Amino acid sequence: MTFEKILPHIKNGEKVVRTGWEGTELFIILQQESKFEGDVLNPYFLIKTEDEAYSMWSPTDCDILADDWELVE
Repeated sequence: MTFEKILPHIKNGEKVVRTGWEGTELFIILQQESKFEGDVLNPYFLIKTEDEAYSMWSPTDCDILADDWELVE
């Protein structure tokens, strides 16, 4: 699936991953708007890997142009 087609799923709170990633990447999620010390945080992407906790993530050009995105069950 392309990034354009998977994006609505991400916005709906579903977990997604690229099958072309060869590593410990488990899934990407969208952290909705939240607050930190009373200030609003805009939505942002998080990535979960096998060996770490969640980390902030931004798609690369390759990620945006890829067609190997899939939903994680």
